[in-house]
Amino acid sequence: MLIQEEMNIQEKLRILSDAAKYDVSCSSSGVARKGKKGTIGNTLAAGICHSFAADGRCISLLKILFTNQCIYDCCYCVNRRSNDVVRTAFTPDEVCILTIEFYRRNYIEGLFLSSGILYSPDYTMELICQTLHRLRNEYHFNGYIHVKTIPGTSPELVEKAGFLADRMSVNLELPTAEGLRRLAPGKTREKILAPMRQVQRGIAAQNLRALESSRGLYGSRIPGLEDRSRKGERQIGMADSVSHPGRNVWNRGHGMGGRVFVPAGQSTQMIVGATPESDYHMIRVAEALYQNYDLKRVFYSAFVRVNEDSMLPALPGGPPLLREHRLYQADWLLRFYGFQAEELLSEDRPNFNVLMDPKCDWALRHMEQFPVEVNKADYGTLLRVPGLGVKSARRIIAARRRGALDFPDLKKMGVVLKRAVYFLTCSGRTMYPFRMNEDFIASQIISAERRKAWDIENHDSYRQMSLFDDYQISAPVSGEDRESVITGVL
Repeated sequence: MLIQEEMNIQEKLRILSDAAKYDVSCSSSGVARKGKKGTIGNTLAAGICHSFAADGRCISLLKILFTNQCIYDCCYCVNRRSNDVVRTAFTPDEVCILTIEFYRRNYIEGLFLSSGILYSPDYTMELICQTLHRLRNEYHFNGYIHVKTIPGTSPELVEKAGFLADRMSVNLELPTAEGLRRLAPGKTREKILAPMRQVQRGIAAQNLRALESSRGLYGSRIPGLEDRSRKGERQIGMADSVSHPGRNVWNRGHGMGGRVFVPAGQSTQMIVGATPESDYHMIRVAEALYQNYDLKRVFYSAFVRVNEDSMLPALPGGPPLLREHRLYQADWLLRFYGFQAEELLSEDRPNFNVLMDPKCDWALRHMEQFPVEVNKADYGTLLRVPGLGVKSARRIIAARRRGALDFPDLKKMGVVLKRAVYFLTCSGRTMYPFRMNEDFIASQIISAERRKAWDIENHDSYRQMSLFDDYQISAPVSGEDRESVITGVL
């Protein structure tokens, strides 16, 4: 398994961009930074993911591996040590040149850099840190950078990378330690969680220093923290609090060279369907990661069988894309809507309804809480109504101070009435007469949801978008599904 050193940069790019396609990154950048004189690029808090492939993945980052050589033999990985594939590696300058040239041509908005493990975790991470240092200080790139942390890397290199990147992530890969032992014997839960904990503590310490500094400037009141409470909105969801330690909102220079430590927070990724864990197990793991490690995002990646291995499931129906979709919907409910994993699923009911999104499914199982009066319900109650998102709930809270709202008003505010109409009243009236019956409402909602489920499960174009080809997707995602993935409105 020797690295081919005679390749030109274009051949390396073709191999290492294709090898990176199973690493998921479809979040917004999460950090706002203006361009400065003498630098190249900037980043907006929601400026990275404006373009999606049909399976929901972002295509606006230069997403590459530093090398596809690896010392590990993970059963599910196309770059596993035992696979007979062409191996190559970039040099730090080659990654810098590619990033700058693609950025100047407006092909990309940032860099996503992952890697196999060349010789050892520290050796590989040192090369990645050299790359980031040159990109920031020699090429003066001021745009977005997401870097994958190599499990087992020394704390010094994790800290060094944290002051150069905007976001860091280390893949949890599988939801249980037993799954890792079976399918990724070279990795352990401890090696994965150690850098995750280090990044969490670094962000929290930096936020604390900035908070104390702000209190010194403004006294006991900090602008922005009390504004929402004055409007009558209580903070809902793990990702909704401005002071949450995992969301590095204090963009002040407290770190190396005035840079902020991991300003866009950290994330992780779990593979869906490679091991027999249920949806309930997976969202409980995600909830624990949000609560204990302050993660910005947990990504879910439907398992694709790229290797022939007896340890891997057969998956005759193909990658479990619909299951991945439901997990993402549930993830939004955990982060922004105030739900807990135990409310959505249980040991007795361990998997999501394939024909209905998790929020509708929960509402139909709790019909005693509906209908909700839109002119009186508090913010947290409104968030639990199917068809209402965070923005529309806030608009309702603000607008009803000026008068009673009716269904046409709700439609203008972005409420999805074809779901919400069964769970809301305006001034005590429903939009039209119907039976307040679980079976009837389910039949009305599922009639639309069944079509979405078929589109997700039956399209035959499961393929990552590439920088080098242009093709038509045979089963395009509907506009409503695309909006739901981007906005999180369920």
